Amino acid sequence: MGIDVWYEKSEYAIFSFMNRTYIKDLKASVGKEASISGWVDVRRDQGKMIFFEFRDVTGKVQGVVLPNNKEALEICKEVRPEWVLTMTGMVNKRPEKNIQKDKQNGDIELEVKKVEILSKAQELPFELSAEVNIDTYLDYLPFTLRTERAKKIFKVQETIIQSFREVLKEESFVEFQSPVLVGGDAEGGAAAFKVEYYYDQVAFLATSPQFYKQIMAGVYERSFCTAKVFRAEKHATTRHLSEVVQMDFEMAFIKDHRDVMAVLEKVTKHIVKNVVEKHSDAFEYFKIEAPLVPERFPVFSLREAQEILEKECSLKCIGEPDMEPEHERQICEWAKKKHGSDFVFITHFPTKKRAFYTYADPKNPEFSLSFDLLFRGMEINSGSQRMHDYDALVKKLRSRGLDPEKFAFYLQTFKYGMPPHGGCSTGLERITARMLNLANVKEAALFPRDMNRIDNLLSK
Repeated sequence: MGIDVWYEKSEYAIFSFMNRTYIKDLKASVGKEASISGWVDVRRDQGKMIFFEFRDVTGKVQGVVLPNNKEALEICKEVRPEWVLTMTGMVNKRPEKNIQKDKQNGDIELEVKKVEILSKAQELPFELSAEVNIDTYLDYLPFTLRTERAKKIFKVQETIIQSFREVLKEESFVEFQSPVLVGGDAEGGAAAFKVEYYYDQVAFLATSPQFYKQIMAGVYERSFCTAKVFRAEKHATTRHLSEVVQMDFEMAFIKDHRDVMAVLEKVTKHIVKNVVEKHSDAFEYFKIEAPLVPERFPVFSLREAQEILEKECSLKCIGEPDMEPEHERQICEWAKKKHGSDFVFITHFPTKKRAFYTYADPKNPEFSLSFDLLFRGMEINSGSQRMHDYDALVKKLRSRGLDPEKFAFYLQTFKYGMPPHGGCSTGLERITARMLNLANVKEAALFPRDMNRIDNLLSK
């Protein structure tokens, strides 16, 4: 049975969507009748006429109900913003004096002939265009995700993750799906959420896909995944979440961490290029410039960066084991002015401050062959060369007070032969937030989870 026939015969069918025209395509129907389906964005009463702004997934258009259309006027008397309608009418050119050149469909309007109400909206908590604080935004997320601001953020995010996949596939990486339930903490210390499991056992929500992407690098040589990970640290900042998406890759047969950095730089440049080409409207909307991307990202060791910060920014930080948020902001500001780059690599963090599997620099084992990638003042990626020798890994676990038996499954990768390898992890929410200069990383998470909220505030 064809779909048109089904619609005609079904007792549940109110009308068919088969003849629906998307708002972005209305210009092709000037002088003709068309039907659109979507939401009422704005309603304005002007004398005996009613004007609407309608929206669907493709854009907006103005509609008008004229005084001579008694039936449509009667229906539209009760219509309010966020009601879902199907509107049928003539697509007309606007008079020259009413044309809005810089607006989508600013030169046409829909003269509404027929109105079908699909769904009524209850009283709105506030106008969709209203500026609200972050907590109010999150309290009403099913509603506020409809704002232009939110829709632009997550279209950009879609392009980021799609671009990540594109360039890695071109580089012969194989995508895999990492588990969310794990038997232990991959970072050997990061706070993990416990889960009751079978046979009175305790499992954990994954804090990283680290072990699994290393295992898969031993299978395909080059592996990547986009993984949900969970951190139980009780952070209440503008840069931390309890659930995030990590864009991870791992690669075998490397010389050192610089091979990983080279691939990451290529990935990052491809992401920026695609976002800039596809979302110029987003940069205009948020009133920001596209990221500055030089031919090569500047690279500094942690100690070199600290010396720059002390000399150029009067920040006393030489000898610190990591970079504070203020240090990240300042070194990025300096690199932007000095090197024309919104991206900065920081390398050689102290070995004892990095995960147990991080490879120490043979020339100076106090420091590791590791790196962070900073973007507009925030760390968005962390990576390193990994240890690949089984005996050395067991020794390192014991030196950290960790029981190798609890890592037996993971250690099989190295027991049965593993080449030199390394990888890294980019936080999807963080790179999105920095791309659009969002003040709070929660805005870059569709449904953010933190110590105070799982959809609703936990304190309620």
